Amino acid sequence: MSNPQLAILFFLQFSAILLTCRLVGLIVKRFGQPQVVGEMIAGVCLGPSLLGLLLPAVQSSLFPKFLRDAGEVVVIGTTKVPHPLMSVIYCIAQVGLVLYMFCVGLEFDTKLLRTRFRSALSVSIAGIAAPFALGALIAYFHRDDASLFAPGVSLTEEILFLGAAMSITAFPMLARIIYERGLSGTSIGTLALAAGSSDDAAAWCILAIVLASFSHDWNIAAMAIGGGVLYAVFTLTCIRWLIAKLAAKLSPGGAWSVYLLPFTMILLMVAAWWTDYCGIYAVFGAFILGIAMPRGAIAEELKSKIEPLTTNLLLPMFFVYSGLNTQLSLIGAGGLWGVTIIILLASIAAKGLACFAAAKLHGEPTREALAIGALMNARGLMELILLNIGLERGVITPALFSILVIMAVVTTLMATPIFELVYGRHARAAGRIGSAKAA
Repeated sequence: MSNPQLAILFFLQFSAILLTCRLVGLIVKRFGQPQVVGEMIAGVCLGPSLLGLLLPAVQSSLFPKFLRDAGEVVVIGTTKVPHPLMSVIYCIAQVGLVLYMFCVGLEFDTKLLRTRFRSALSVSIAGIAAPFALGALIAYFHRDDASLFAPGVSLTEEILFLGAAMSITAFPMLARIIYERGLSGTSIGTLALAAGSSDDAAAWCILAIVLASFSHDWNIAAMAIGGGVLYAVFTLTCIRWLIAKLAAKLSPGGAWSVYLLPFTMILLMVAAWWTDYCGIYAVFGAFILGIAMPRGAIAEELKSKIEPLTTNLLLPMFFVYSGLNTQLSLIGAGGLWGVTIIILLASIAAKGLACFAAAKLHGEPTREALAIGALMNARGLMELILLNIGLERGVITPALFSILVIMAVVTTLMATPIFELVYGRHARAAGRIGSAKAA
């Protein structure tokens, strides 16, 4: 397929993605869900699970998985050649994630975090330990089930991966729900983000150990943990100091204000490259750099330029990329609905209840503790990232990938309604948080 033909198909794909995400977002909004949940569902709808089921010819033409020549799939040796546009969608999705998490970091209030440190640490530990333990038990009792894990994966790797998958929190999704519910900069919003970011950092370290064991190369784990810590310390000290020194000239109206966006984008792409290279994923590099940026005029200027394009144009690409890998038919064909229900119920009980209990034990009011449990229970975006890595590296099967996608969708769908029921509407009536924002 020539480059002009690829471009024509890509623009058609992009149009379909944006239209579907917006339409599904409008539908779910009527049920009190944020736009981001609609995008998550839209991704599954455009994949083989719905569009591929109802209109398989349309789905395979619009989103071809493999490269074809004269109608035949191109094969090199025994391997089918992936369609190049799948890589294009993947790369654009990564850029969207990086830009979005940078904006989340710009809003992260470290002063509020210091006042809620003990509660955040407690909620984070509970949110990791309880679901990890249940995930480990499920993996142990299904250790001989070849439909869940790929051949060659050891029991230890199975336990670690499923434990990490059930422990993870939808950090970017959580951030967007917090923004859309008017919680940005509030005490409860900061507590949830702090606990969620800690959960995800721990889950990525566990994933690094799984990949190191699976690849028989422990340098992977050492690089992920050591490189991540080194990056965080360097960025929050040296880079923060450098930007603070340049802040007056880079601020709107300053002598170098025209260079603010290019300078930030260079730093951001280097940060994303390094953390991705280390193995802890690019979004963490973006988030930490966002925290290091000066607050005030610089942060507002960057957000106003980056956020609208990112949320409306780039971020939906990731949900569709994940949806194209989700095949719900594999669950029914393999008789795996029982395992699906077990994983779903265990993930809800362990994550939501454990985080609620931890927040309550550290003196949080009952409504806020329930809200924290509801928000932390959402898996969403980070879950999909972890699952894509597990599938690409050959750790899990497409069937387990699809099971865990269901878990991610359901737990994320639950987050906003439960939050509104136990806290949101009461807090807005009392004037403690702002109104929910339009997508």
